[in-house]
Amino acid sequence: MLMAEQNRSLTETIARERGRLGSFIRQRVPDQGEAEDILQDVFFELVEAWRLPEPIEQVGAWLFRVARNRIVDRFRKRREEPLPPAGPEEGEADDRATHWLEDAMPASDGGPEAAHLRRLWLDAIAAALDELPPGPRDTFIAHEIDGRSFKEMAAESGVPLNTLLGWKRQAVLHLRDRLQPLYDEQT
Repeated sequence: MLMAEQNRSLTETIARERGRLGSFIRQRVPDQGEAEDILQDVFFELVEAWRLPEPIEQVGAWLFRVARNRIVDRFRKRREEPLPPAGPEEGEADDRATHWLEDAMPASDGGPEAAHLRRLWLDAIAAALDELPPGPRDTFIAHEIDGRSFKEMAAESGVPLNTLLGWKRQAVLHLRDRLQPLYDEQT
């Protein structure tokens, strides 16, 4: 009886959160197939966590945090593929200096210990991003995770380029401050 109730509750939760979570992922992952894969991974992780003795208190927030982590994982894998060298766009800072997230996390091929550290980093990054106001947070995610240029964001949003650069700087400084203890533990 208890198992049937758990299954019903899980099914209701997935049905309730699917649309909102799917939209969230599709906004950040342009490839429809990848977005659906990430959504399925998130729900798979929910099913695994649902069976644990400790209940998830805020399922919606938990799902979005897991989705952000999966998107960051996707971004990290994409970053590991060799890219052709390109200079900065006109009016932009050099991306080698501004795309720092890829260097902040442990390598994904370093075995179980590195995988655990990577999970700690992803959780810390997600928590730190949640603390930021919408402007800096959205600018950071769009630039670092979605790979969008500042020029493109400025043209689309109407926000001045210098404001976007300032927001990105604010986000990076906040993340560096919040992630420093984790970095210090590793060294």
